[in-house]
Amino acid sequence: MNDQSQEGSFVSHLTELRSRIIHSMIFMSAIFIFGYIFAENIYNFLVEPYAKAVKDDGIDRRLIFTALHETFITYLKIAFFAALFLGSPIILVQIWKFVAPGLYKNEKKALLPYLIATPILFLLGGMLIYYLVMPLAIKFFLSFETVGQTNTLPIQLEAKVNEYLSLIMRLIFAFGLSFQLPILLNLLARVGVIDSEYLKNRRKYFIVIIFAAAAILTPPDPITQIGLAIPLLILYELSILSVKITEKNRNKDNA
Repeated sequence: MNDQSQEGSFVSHLTELRSRIIHSMIFMSAIFIFGYIFAENIYNFLVEPYAKAVKDDGIDRRLIFTALHETFITYLKIAFFAALFLGSPIILVQIWKFVAPGLYKNEKKALLPYLIATPILFLLGGMLIYYLVMPLAIKFFLSFETVGQTNTLPIQLEAKVNEYLSLIMRLIFAFGLSFQLPILLNLLARVGVIDSEYLKNRRKYFIVIIFAAAAILTPPDPITQIGLAIPLLILYELSILSVKITEKNRNKDNA
């Protein structure tokens, strides 16, 4: 009888998991379709940092494509990007609905702030690259253009549609995911894997890891690398403070 009830419980969990996955896929597919319909509008939004960075340089700028299918593939990428970016909160809600019934009230109360903070921090990371770091990086790269003299040819940027949009979409995700550092460290602290003293004592190692990650996730230029590394260092220090607060609250509850 016990085995039958356990088997029934396992099957019901699988059924619920399948239902949540199907809901997520339906929402993601719907957002993908709308993303493709409005791909040109999203494209104009994503290309705005480049347009603003070059509008006053006196050169007739454009984005080019060198393959017949390049713009079509780019629009598909934009739709996929929109589905991931806008669908992430929906996926988190579906995960919460699957996990929440098995949690105690105090566990739900502890996890809910992380669920809310995750998309907010991702959005902040995306905004940082879009509004601040990307325009500075574009101006840095454009500084290598040359006018050309009598016996030389000018060096001038003609950015490709696919390459530019792949770059900015990759950077938005890189910054957004990197900004999840406080969430990750706080969750590890809650389950007892790390504590504030551990983070303090290993600060120098984390600084090296942060700069190494920034070098891997960003183009090989100092602007985007420093633009990612410095916010992560700040977030690391804030994580130490938040872990301290978590430890104090836990000690109060145990007292």
